[in-house]
Amino acid sequence: MALDLSRVRALCFDIDGTLSDTDDHLVARLAALLDALPLVSGRRAERLARQVVMAAETPVHAAYAQLDALGLDVPLGSLRDRLRRIKRLGADPAHTRNVAAADELPHEMVAGVQQMITTLAAHFPMCTISTGGAPRVERFLQHYGVRQHFVQVIGAQTTRRMKPHPEPLLFAAQSMGVAPEQCLMIGDTTIDIRTGTSAGAQTVGVLCGFGTEAELLQAGAHLILPTTSDLLQVLRPASDTLHGSAAPAG
Repeated sequence: MALDLSRVRALCFDIDGTLSDTDDHLVARLAALLDALPLVSGRRAERLARQVVMAAETPVHAAYAQLDALGLDVPLGSLRDRLRRIKRLGADPAHTRNVAAADELPHEMVAGVQQMITTLAAHFPMCTISTGGAPRVERFLQHYGVRQHFVQVIGAQTTRRMKPHPEPLLFAAQSMGVAPEQCLMIGDTTIDIRTGTSAGAQTVGVLCGFGTEAELLQAGAHLILPTTSDLLQVLRPASDTLHGSAAPAG
């Protein structure tokens, strides 16, 4: 399936692994702990850390998807929030060896994304869609000075159902004043791709997170990019000084 640029009127971005280097942040912290173990150091520690984080993330996404399919995500939401609050209170992220607390530390923005957001905001309404809490995403976007470019920051409690259910994207489309099929969903996992396709939107998979090209294509991605900032080259708005004065998509 080829991406039809003439349809694109609005953009929806995943956060972790798409705009934020969350995954690499967790890998680095875990690798630092593993490095102290006998026979596990250097590159071996980094490889093992990445495998552990990948293995940990996949069941979490799968569990959310199963709960959502059964309609159980909302009743269990308060329990999930309580566990997160306990985690936050139980560890000072500035002085901790608790890898789980890394989620509370500032994450790096994927290279080139800050400029990409600023440039595309002049041509497309945008939303973020995450299975995490909206306040964390708000802090992340404000930290990098781009929050004002997003119409909505959609988190776990914004809509009744979470990704991969289409409801978050449908809510985003309504907020931006466009039809769902005019949206472009950009993410690094099959959860993001399935969210877009189930809502009738087009999708772009990025390889700067943990999704592989094969699985993203199998999930229905219309386009695969090495990293999120490459989207600027695809949409090529008029103000993209890196690529001349091409007209924006559509």
